[in-house]
Amino acid sequence: MPRPGRCVVMGVLNVTPDSFSDGGRYLGLDDAVAHGVALHRRGADVVDVGGESTRPGAERVPADVEAARVAPVVAALVAEGVPVSVDTTRAEVAASALEAGASIVNDVSGGLADPGMVSVVACARVPYVLMHWRGHSRTMNELAVYDDVVKDVRDELSRQVDVALAAGVSADDVILDPGLGFAKDADHNWQLLHRLDALLSLGFPVLVGASRKRFLGALLGGRAPDGREDATAAVSALAAFNGAWGVRVHDVGRTLDAVAVAGAWRAGGV
Repeated sequence: MPRPGRCVVMGVLNVTPDSFSDGGRYLGLDDAVAHGVALHRRGADVVDVGGESTRPGAERVPADVEAARVAPVVAALVAEGVPVSVDTTRAEVAASALEAGASIVNDVSGGLADPGMVSVVACARVPYVLMHWRGHSRTMNELAVYDDVVKDVRDELSRQVDVALAAGVSADDVILDPGLGFAKDADHNWQLLHRLDALLSLGFPVLVGASRKRFLGALLGGRAPDGREDATAAVSALAAFNGAWGVRVHDVGRTLDAVAVAGAWRAGGV
């Protein structure tokens, strides 16, 4: 698990035609690899490669299509010395990416979408990001109902962790993600960020993925995704200051600046 002595910065690389912010920009292999290498050179500790959009309302793609998008990009990036994670909910896609050289599995369903995922991760002995999740993108907005969103998310993540550990995933490899925007409205997202300590108290590293998301646009009066970078950097700084293990972002350079400020502030020096 990356531990660079500061909050980890995970760079987003979507090799999809329909992701909410950058869909279609990096669908070609050469474009995807060039962007992944650029993210790494800007300072990303890990480049997170995903081949299926998880934006609200997105339709699923066949597993073979997802794998065909992801595996060649992973292999090419690893050949360039780039540490890679694979963003997938499917065990067979994760296995394909791991074979191509990926070193982290980032599963936005936390093992709920594909029961075989935890076995793949356990056998590979790699870090595993378990995100809080209640359903696929097409229907997840209908599931954004909570008694107490912080308690409910914490409890549901705990159950997902128990399943992973029972399957043989090492506790040292578990990373938690509150799943901002996944079956959650803006108020839910802000409550989870405000109470990040409740997730940290579970004893696992926490990854925060707020980059360019809709709730930031709403805060800024309906701003488009590309205009949400300063807000994203602010979230990254606050997440780092409050103890997050990592942040998942599109703009690596701005985030590294934010993380550096947070680290110096928290430590009282450099």
